[in-house]
Amino acid sequence: MARIVMKFGGTSVADPDRIRNVARRVAREVKDGHEVAVVVSAMAGATNQLVAWTKALSTTPNLREYDAVVASGEQVTIGLLAIALGELKIKAKSWQGWQIPIRTNDQHAVARIEDISADRLVADMKRKIVPVVAGFQGVGPDGSLTTLGRGGSDTSAVALAAAVRADRCDIYTDVDGVYTCDPRIVTKARKLDRITFEEMLEMASLGAKVLHTRSVEIAMSHHVRVQVLSSFTDEPGTLVVDEDEIVEKAVVSGIAYSRDEAKTTLQGIADRPGVAASLFGTLADGGINVDMIVQSASPDGKTTDLTFTVGRADLERTKKLIAGLKKKLAYRKALFDSSVVKVSVIGVGMRSHAGVARRMFQTLFENGINIQAISTSEIKVSVLVDEKFTELALRALHAAYGLDAA
Repeated sequence: MARIVMKFGGTSVADPDRIRNVARRVAREVKDGHEVAVVVSAMAGATNQLVAWTKALSTTPNLREYDAVVASGEQVTIGLLAIALGELKIKAKSWQGWQIPIRTNDQHAVARIEDISADRLVADMKRKIVPVVAGFQGVGPDGSLTTLGRGGSDTSAVALAAAVRADRCDIYTDVDGVYTCDPRIVTKARKLDRITFEEMLEMASLGAKVLHTRSVEIAMSHHVRVQVLSSFTDEPGTLVVDEDEIVEKAVVSGIAYSRDEAKTTLQGIADRPGVAASLFGTLADGGINVDMIVQSASPDGKTTDLTFTVGRADLERTKKLIAGLKKKLAYRKALFDSSVVKVSVIGVGMRSHAGVARRMFQTLFENGINIQAISTSEIKVSVLVDEKFTELALRALHAAYGLDAA
């Protein structure tokens, strides 16, 4: 017998038939003797509709009331799933975030979970009563309903699994696991049986949309084993686990990419102390996150060129802030380019193997792909390339690291 938290996203509960399918999956686990809790999202499209209604009334709605509206989608789903489970003779009880309670901070629309009081849920699970919990929502310090923002339902599920000390958190989605690369682009991509928390965190932050980074961070810090699998097939999924659960670690486990990149190059900046601090301090104050940074000095040593990347959505604000710094930085020219993509190779095996970056650079060179910027971490190497080379770069690197399916 195991204690399992099962999470189902919007496509999994998109209509009554799919909710019945979810109920059958839950019932199967209960009948196998497991203690089960379920976390669900709103039905597919419901949250977008609720957000649109708030925006139709106000371009800047009061965020407390915004949360009250957009959290209602999950309230509908938990009730419907509890009813469907009842029809299968499975005892179930719906729970909203405030009823548990899932306590958060006071940041409406982007709240962070601070504590979950799970005693009543655990008591029900032991009595074979399935708690059906609304994902994406909690309760703030003043008793107001709060929502967790992007990836909130995954975050709710993993945090709940930690709170009830679950053996595993199963995340059911419209994909059947984590692949070595996007199978829509790289047809030879392979589904991974297991992947480490660190690798999954890098992949999630670098464009892989299987799990949100916040949920992976919680899983890693609380050692919650997570399984990613499909709601629509019975195929085994991918386990996300501690590194010590993987005996033989691949040098490279996957290739990720992100189109959400925009490049800025400032030419002819004075090469003196404090210039970079002034530039990046201004961007930080404007809420703009800077990723890759490359600095190259001019031959005379008096000026320098500085290249960095931001999210595409932040490019227009970046342009305005850069224009405001023209006099202070005394740059000669500012260039902007949103037709770039970040490609990354990821693997915990990099820690003990040399030559990973060299193979990446050599492969790109052999395919005529110019590297515009580079960043690294202990288990990742990322490069910025022209967007038109995305598919070629992914397929070439996937093959170069021996990841192609036989």
